[in-house]
Amino acid sequence: MPLLSWPALGVEHTFDPHHKFVSSPVFSPYILAAIRCLLALYGLCTICTVLAFDVKFGFGDSYLSYFTNLSYIGLTAYYWASGVQTFAYARYGRYPLRRWPRVLQGLHVLLQSTVTTFPFIVTVVFWVLLSSSTTLDTKLHAWQNISVHAMNSAFALFDILLTNTPPAPWLVLPLHIIMLGGYLGVAYITHETQGFYTYSFLDPSKGPILAAYIIGIAVGDIVVFLLARGAVALRQRLAIRAGRLPDGSGDAKEGARETEAFDEWQEIDRPKPEADMRQQQVIDSAVAVGGGSGGGAYAV
Repeated sequence: MPLLSWPALGVEHTFDPHHKFVSSPVFSPYILAAIRCLLALYGLCTICTVLAFDVKFGFGDSYLSYFTNLSYIGLTAYYWASGVQTFAYARYGRYPLRRWPRVLQGLHVLLQSTVTTFPFIVTVVFWVLLSSSTTLDTKLHAWQNISVHAMNSAFALFDILLTNTPPAPWLVLPLHIIMLGGYLGVAYITHETQGFYTYSFLDPSKGPILAAYIIGIAVGDIVVFLLARGAVALRQRLAIRAGRLPDGSGDAKEGARETEAFDEWQEIDRPKPEADMRQQQVIDSAVAVGGGSGGGAYAV
């Protein structure tokens, strides 16, 4: 399998044949869809509330400059997307993403992999490096920081431990590093346009310490990715032993119905062999009779 290919990104010719992205070893599809949608709704309410207060206090322009907010938006977007797809699977036994273009399937796989990695980085970096005496000093600050710097990891753990999502493909790991590198550009553009560093440790005046932080976060992403992938692989193995993975029979039945309908259409459209032979015999007889008459007239 080529290193840079759709299968390397987890997008096979038949995407998710066993419906792992929309099922759980613990919950029914309807309950899983409801939980995902509730988490998505909570995330959306958190985003809107935090953004509203940022605008009120004059910080709205820099909302999208923080990796915390960007990753939380991605987390919320994933739960909306997965919740809707899971509801479709619960209702119809299949879900739309499996029939969508491969690029959308690949983006869904990539987004899901960030959901199981980036929240832990955000949580560790914030509580180890950035938290202060003002982190929990008011009810608003406490709720905001717990929501985006603690509950985000709880959301990630839910998808890792309580769904059937498969282990992330290895190709997404370098893509994660590229995304983290891209955020550095966002941070320094913010400094040039708004005059501050979104995170104090990104200040170049810190010298070698800055490089240590950047390399440390990249290494942290790799470690978290490996741990999350290992946890998913272990959960999947246990689910297989317990017989808790769906077999994709609903989709197989759908495919069988489509194949049967196509075969019936071909059968109706294709002439019967016996009818073909009789029709050819009649044509040959008519040609022979016509040819004999024509030959006599020519001789006279």
